[in-house]
Amino acid sequence: MEDGHSPKIPSPLLSLVPVMVLAGLLFVTIRLFGNDVLNGGSQIVLLAATAVCCVIAMACCRVKWKTIERAIVNNITGVATALLILLIIGALSGSWMVSGIVPTLICYGVQIIHPSFFLASTCLICALVSVMTGSSWTTIATIGIALLGIGQAQGFSEGWIAGAIVSGAYFGDKVSPLSDTTILASSVTGTPLFTHIRYMMGTTVPSMLITLLVFSIAGFAHEATASDQIALYPASLKATFHITPWLLIVPLVTAVLIAKRVPSLITLFLSVALAGLFALIFQPELLREIAGVPQQGFESAFKGLLMTLYGHTQIETGIAGLNELVSTRGMSGMLNTIWLIICAMCFGGAMAAGGMLESITSLFLHFVRRTAGMVASTVASGLFLNLTTADQYISIILTGDMFKHIYRKRGYENRLLSRTIEDAVTVTSPLIPWNTCGLTQATILGVATFTYLPYCFFNLISPLMSILIAASGFKIYRTPEPGNPPHTP
Repeated sequence: MEDGHSPKIPSPLLSLVPVMVLAGLLFVTIRLFGNDVLNGGSQIVLLAATAVCCVIAMACCRVKWKTIERAIVNNITGVATALLILLIIGALSGSWMVSGIVPTLICYGVQIIHPSFFLASTCLICALVSVMTGSSWTTIATIGIALLGIGQAQGFSEGWIAGAIVSGAYFGDKVSPLSDTTILASSVTGTPLFTHIRYMMGTTVPSMLITLLVFSIAGFAHEATASDQIALYPASLKATFHITPWLLIVPLVTAVLIAKRVPSLITLFLSVALAGLFALIFQPELLREIAGVPQQGFESAFKGLLMTLYGHTQIETGIAGLNELVSTRGMSGMLNTIWLIICAMCFGGAMAAGGMLESITSLFLHFVRRTAGMVASTVASGLFLNLTTADQYISIILTGDMFKHIYRKRGYENRLLSRTIEDAVTVTSPLIPWNTCGLTQATILGVATFTYLPYCFFNLISPLMSILIAASGFKIYRTPEPGNPPHTP
């Protein structure tokens, strides 16, 4: 029974006010702070937009503060595991670098991968690793960093390299049966996992083929302007680190743990521990240099290792560009990202509790007339939720919940919705600077989101391919229910 205290759904125009406040303040903040916007400016903007959202929800929609607070807490709880993974990835990137694993991969990779095939090879390698790991984050934090160094040594711009890395990593994240987003999209829509994966191939494979074609053309058109660095980088790395094939045991063990489906947190932790052990064995002098304790002894090396895991390190190689590449941020380098994710979860929770997300996304339903319009509306809604909730998991759940009954009412199989959600949400999340994925990948690679965005061809093509395939009617099946015989339009 409704009374004067019952919440009400705000109008779409009123619901857009916090979003417009967020967009406007972010625009000003980015102009003021530039690349330093993640050091606090964006976080304050998100909290300010959250405050606006709360005022509207409580004053205009009669939503109680406890309801908003509960939604915010639930949002933050939902990303707790991701925050822990971020911290461990910070330690992982530091340990893999200082132990010499990444420098070893760079030294060997520069000699093996020809510049003409580098971008396409990078995309394929990251795709393969991501399919095996089920995690774009782990792929980018490990092999992605090594490939970034190889590409820079071969004279490619960081935007092109990062675009190839992200494109490949999110191909695997999208289709791997080990991927949490793949499992989530299939479970939210009630689609069997492998049915979902097989059906995604209709849009995913064409998108990847086009992406590889673009990267191949760009690779062949690339002039090896840094040909001297191709020889100089390995020489400088060998002078700084102890380069040995034995260090490759760590990525091999990590791959075995992943293949055994060991949980991500355990796999990453064991990888950090093993890399730390190898750092003590193969790079003791470098660890003592990091610790600032030149004398011999285990304690000084161990201190350097701990500093590598939790803090920033600067390693002198004699080449400015290489110094930047081998510098590490450790766990502390992830704290701004974690801070921003928590603030983003506050905004998303307040928007959901106030009914504003439901109100805004209802606008997309007006375009649901034909198959293409329905898929396009799903894509637009998923992208919008990625922008406003700043989290792909929340976007996947909300998009599935909103459109599931519409697809069922129109007689479409659930797998069309599950595929569209992946095409719209999973792959676009790293393209949004304040989304958890965009923040994480930019932090790990040290490349701004807007720098690599134009070169993430797979991520840009996938949503368009989803709409195009729907418009063509290719393998768009109806559910075999009474009065609604199965057919392909």
